[in-house]
Amino acid sequence: MGLALPRLCLALLLIPLSALATDRQALENARARALFERVFEEQVSLSPMYQTHLGRKTHYGEWDDISPAAEELEQRLYADQLRRVEALDAELLSEENRLNQALLARELRQNQAHYRWRDHSYPVNQMFGLHAGIASFLINSHRVDNPADAEAYIQRLRGVSDLITQLIDNLERRAQKGVLAPAFVYPYVISDSRNLIQGAPFTREGISPLMADFTHKVSALELTPAEQKKLEHRAAEALRTELEPAYQTLISKLEQLALRADNRAGVWKLPNGNAYYQARLQAMTTTEMSAEEVHQFGLSEVARIHDEMRNLIANIGFEGSLAAFFGHIKDDPALYYPDTTAGRKRYLQDTREIIDGMRQALPQLFGHLPEADLHVKAVEPFREKSAGKAFYQAPAEDGSRPGIYYVNLHDLSAMPRYQMEALAYHEALPGHHMQIAIAQEMDELPAFRRHGHYTAYIEGWGLYAERVPKELGFYRDPYSDFGRLSFELWRAIRLVVDTGIHHYRWSRDEAITYFIDNSPMNQADATREVERYIVMPGQATSYKIGLEKILRLREKARAELGGRFKLREFHDQVLSSGALPLDILEQSIDDWIASK
Repeated sequence: MGLALPRLCLALLLIPLSALATDRQALENARARALFERVFEEQVSLSPMYQTHLGRKTHYGEWDDISPAAEELEQRLYADQLRRVEALDAELLSEENRLNQALLARELRQNQAHYRWRDHSYPVNQMFGLHAGIASFLINSHRVDNPADAEAYIQRLRGVSDLITQLIDNLERRAQKGVLAPAFVYPYVISDSRNLIQGAPFTREGISPLMADFTHKVSALELTPAEQKKLEHRAAEALRTELEPAYQTLISKLEQLALRADNRAGVWKLPNGNAYYQARLQAMTTTEMSAEEVHQFGLSEVARIHDEMRNLIANIGFEGSLAAFFGHIKDDPALYYPDTTAGRKRYLQDTREIIDGMRQALPQLFGHLPEADLHVKAVEPFREKSAGKAFYQAPAEDGSRPGIYYVNLHDLSAMPRYQMEALAYHEALPGHHMQIAIAQEMDELPAFRRHGHYTAYIEGWGLYAERVPKELGFYRDPYSDFGRLSFELWRAIRLVVDTGIHHYRWSRDEAITYFIDNSPMNQADATREVERYIVMPGQATSYKIGLEKILRLREKARAELGGRFKLREFHDQVLSSGALPLDILEQSIDDWIASK
């Protein structure tokens, strides 16, 4: 007589194997989704500033820890997270979760691989850095909805001293390794730093940007005059006793570093600089293209776009060479706004009208539109001298802050009328605001993908967004159409100049000369551009490489689908998964084509 099996075992034997497999799959997918969210939250927990950027008020009075110990902690977290992500059983995961697993593991490995280059950056430069970032963060991200938020603002003002101390330590550590920003950087960052400690409560004339911001925010609260005055007094005291001495120390350190800096522009000068630059190209483009390949692609694209420009100016009726036309549009005052307060106001007004016009046309290009609002603002005076031409700030995750399209109106000779359309399409609609706001609103994606950042995808989409309005009949003014081409030329020149500086050892002046000789940019604009590439190696190459990938995928879809190809559906598919590496984007579009 055989042994009797326990009732539970008998019950299990009666369950179909397919049902058991389904349960295992459901459990593993639930485990994966929970892990993806946990990974994102663990990373966010290390950054009070990113929490504020997301619209959260956790650790609201604190700054990030930017010490080496904090970086080491972050790396230990990445290693542990990678172990947990790789432990998921990919065979049990859904197709979407297998992609999530692959993307997250890839991101964590890259974070680990780039740790060796942690001291190769310039943490203070004319494009970004805490010297200006402290103020722009408080002004643009720290909301004051109640007295507790005002207290947190004051706490952050008091904490600036410790943050600046860490920043100075980081600058000195890099300097000891021979990592110093080129000499041209220091006048910019010293000027920006001084601008923040001018006006009340520091000096008698005017009001400082942070005091003005704090006063404006607390005045919107329902406070008695005495309560408001008390808060303003405490903020002024924190500015005088904590922030001002910290900035004076920072300025002194920057003046010392300036004496040790030289004029060499490229990162080839840094320890193992060639390998660092190739790592930057890989990270920025999400390809394996070498510096030589990027450079040659840029040269061929500059030649092609020059030919398109020659055809356009012939149709305009201009008699002369392309170089002569470049000179014409640089010198024609009708193509620029007057460099006055009224001119700046008109630029903002006209930009808003361009965006409103595109907003009406969006249903022709997309089936899915973002919910987040979009505002247009001028770059704040304290940082406008060193900031870029225009840029976009994403909305808060919870909808409490809109997306913002910033335009730099410091020098209107660098903001010609004929480039306004292309610039607005890139930074606002249908460019960055469409892509980033839609990604953030995709609740079905894990948070790390909603907030993902692959530069070639994001900037490739922005550049694509400059081109696609022409297919809807925009750029009716041929000068605006020339502006569109001038922007694509600008991004092609970036391929040549970025690699020229960091791989072929061009000087800053050589790069500026190439820009002026091959584009309609004036000296000031070309200088600002080249200086950007110097302090952000590789980043500028992502635009054109991303654009070319999207265009190739669109033409592939059009060719294979024929009459079934719908531009709206293609755009929705490109934006349906958040930012992606270009190879994963290609696979996504291939799968979509096959499904059709």
